[in-house]
Amino acid sequence: MRLQTKLILIICSLLALVIVSLGGIFYYVVTSALEEQIGTRALKVAETVASMPEIRKAFHDADPSAAIQPIAETVREKIDAEYIVVGNREGIRYSHPLPDRIGKEMVGGDNGPVLEGKSIISSAIGSLGPSLRGKAPVFDDNGSVIGIVSVGFLTEDIDNFTDNYQAEIELITFAVLAVGVGGAILIARNVRKSLHGLEPQEIGSLYTEKQAILESIREGIIAVDRSGTVTQANRYALQLLGLPEHADIAGKPIEDVIPNTRMHEVVRTGNAEFDREMLIGDHEVIVNRVPMMNWDGQVTGAVSSFRSKSELYRLAEELSQVKRFADALRAQTHEYSNKLYVISGLIQLESYQEAVDLISRESDVHQNLIHFLMREVPDPMIGGLLIGKYNRSQELKIGLEIDRESSFRDIPEHIDRNLLVTIIGNFIDNALEANLAVADKTNRHVKLFLTDLGEDLIIECEDNGIGIPEEIGGIVFEKGFSTKEGERRGIGLSLVQHAARKLGGYITFQKNPGGGTIFTAAIPKKNSV
Repeated sequence: MRLQTKLILIICSLLALVIVSLGGIFYYVVTSALEEQIGTRALKVAETVASMPEIRKAFHDADPSAAIQPIAETVREKIDAEYIVVGNREGIRYSHPLPDRIGKEMVGGDNGPVLEGKSIISSAIGSLGPSLRGKAPVFDDNGSVIGIVSVGFLTEDIDNFTDNYQAEIELITFAVLAVGVGGAILIARNVRKSLHGLEPQEIGSLYTEKQAILESIREGIIAVDRSGTVTQANRYALQLLGLPEHADIAGKPIEDVIPNTRMHEVVRTGNAEFDREMLIGDHEVIVNRVPMMNWDGQVTGAVSSFRSKSELYRLAEELSQVKRFADALRAQTHEYSNKLYVISGLIQLESYQEAVDLISRESDVHQNLIHFLMREVPDPMIGGLLIGKYNRSQELKIGLEIDRESSFRDIPEHIDRNLLVTIIGNFIDNALEANLAVADKTNRHVKLFLTDLGEDLIIECEDNGIGIPEEIGGIVFEKGFSTKEGERRGIGLSLVQHAARKLGGYITFQKNPGGGTIFTAAIPKKNSV
């Protein structure tokens, strides 16, 4: 079935359902309101007649109907009711539209509540047929019920009245439905025109291919069809493949372009593969492979996106640096907030000398640290990192000592400061976390030593943590490996090792005689890569 036909049928069906439902609801509301209005009107008239002094007085006459019948008929004609019947407690009529029925018993069987002094609205079959009636009791001067007034409208007359509303509602419903059908046809034609006459299957095939490519934007992209023939490749892919920028590889088998490809496997199984490592030429890349499906769920090809591993490491390093700065600011804010609360409390307790001593002590500690770092570690990125980590350690109640023999002034310009920040920051983070696992909170301590003496930059970090078991010593630098629970672990030491290798250095670790681990990084000042 064509798209245009489907749209017309769906829109018309929905409109018909909504319009007919609304028409039915409106008819029900109107008829219910009308019946309620007529019932209330009948009840009010019945109560009014029952309270008329002439009616109440006539109940004590020798012939009550002589006085009651004219009054009841006069009122009935004015309100256009079918009947107004007045009867005594035994249900004997004193008035009726048909005079020959006066003196006979009232019909309907709904006088019980009225004789108890209640006014009611009821539907019952009387002597004139089914009717909607309002009934009210007649009270004497002592408040006792002496009679009943019943005002009724025939159900047949009410139905004839509501039929007029029904005809109007049906006419409006069909008119709106006709307009809706015309609108549905117009909408369907405009949709088909805007889609250039394409049917859903054609649109789906184009969409899935382009969508899969867009998922891998800003990366190398290669698309293949079901047979494994290349259909598209972007410039970044050609660059990683070592091909000229404007080379045309469309129409070539994918195995001729990437010999170790797994695209055929993705096409065969229909299963996507994400974050797989592979070697393309001299480049280590991270690859995603996504199958393309048609509307029937059949695999029509696959798209592969890949990115240089070195770029991913660079992005990871930048994100880690941002996270470290954020943690440092948060830690500093938290630590200073606590100290401000203490100072505020001391002032309120009028312990002014203690407040002054605390301010002086904290100021001296931070000023000494800042002066030392400005003198021995003049690089602002590394100095800022160390101040942030110091504040973080204070928040965690872990002592962080920067060896006063440290000196990190002679850092060659060609050495990437971001990589040094990655190494130092992850060293300290791991040391702090290792100390958190120690039960003895008084023995939590981290010491950092930096030196630029000689031909290498040396970074040494030791902690009093739980240490590294010998059986896992050979895999601590592997990506994803961690002794700590939780997601997103096992990245820090992997980044450290990658950064050290890029700088031409290396990382070692050994057991701390006092408990814990000592990590050391050596970065050559010359010939770094």
